[in-house]
Amino acid sequence: MQDAIHSSSVGQLYKQHHSWLQGWLHRRLRHSADAEDLAHDTFLRVLHTPQKAIELRQPMAFLATIANGLLINRWRRQAIEQAYLQALAARPEDVEPSPEERHLTIETLLELDSLLLGLSVAVRQIFLMSQLDGMTYPQIAVQLGLTVPQVQRAMTKAFSVCYASRFE
Repeated sequence: MQDAIHSSSVGQLYKQHHSWLQGWLHRRLRHSADAEDLAHDTFLRVLHTPQKAIELRQPMAFLATIANGLLINRWRRQAIEQAYLQALAARPEDVEPSPEERHLTIETLLELDSLLLGLSVAVRQIFLMSQLDGMTYPQIAVQLGLTVPQVQRAMTKAFSVCYASRFE
């Protein structure tokens, strides 16, 4: 019964604010099909939120907040895909990954990006210096003015977040 009431209130919210939301998104994206997709995704998120749409005091602000988060995720994804495609372009053609490998790599990069955003700036920097730049813990410590045990604790934290994500 509660699900039916929630769905009904989301339906009302959709009727009242869908065209406004789509216009709001279109002004940011400048592409109507993308705005349509994100408006749809926004209402799907609303449908799966525990808050009842009928209880919203500022429904447009609520919808804009959800849509803005989806927009940021979309731009982040595009930036990661573009960086990956640029890295591929620099490789020899004989090692071109298959479309499936490309998709899996992009999904992995997005997951890593999400994990790294969950770390503090200092831990993220130490992790990237170690894993991407290949720096040793003593080198990182010297460069950042830290002790080796501080670098080790940061790496332990970063690895524990990565490890925990494998089992969620």
